[in-house]
Amino acid sequence: MKRPSSDGLFFALLLGTILKYSFLAYLQAMEITWQDFEKVEMRIGTILSAIPFEKARNPAYILQIDFGPLGIKKSSAQVTDLYTPKDLVGRQIIAVCNFPPKQIADLMSECLVLGVVGEEKGVVLLAPEQKVENGKRIA
Repeated sequence: MKRPSSDGLFFALLLGTILKYSFLAYLQAMEITWQDFEKVEMRIGTILSAIPFEKARNPAYILQIDFGPLGIKKSSAQVTDLYTPKDLVGRQIIAVCNFPPKQIADLMSECLVLGVVGEEKGVVLLAPEQKVENGKRIA
């Protein structure tokens, strides 16, 4: 087996160092300030209805969610792998409520329901541990 030259070893170490610092710079670029975080309006809502979203590219439901004083908002949620419409109605969720409306097929989505992407692509919804008042802000 041929031993690597000192030049080859030098360049391998140099490349490793460059990649390491590039990755660290990437992570630092992703940092947000506390003021940025405070702009995100994550709120508690209760799902009032969930129907299959036939026109969506990926399997999804159209949700109507009660956010208390903020009113009722619609959203598209790709949670069909783990939830049926019956499972969703009455469930409290956490959603970002201050994104601008987004057109998804023929639906104008008014909030972003939050969840964790699991191993098998199933999305597990984020929810409060105990029932709380709709519209309350996540701190």
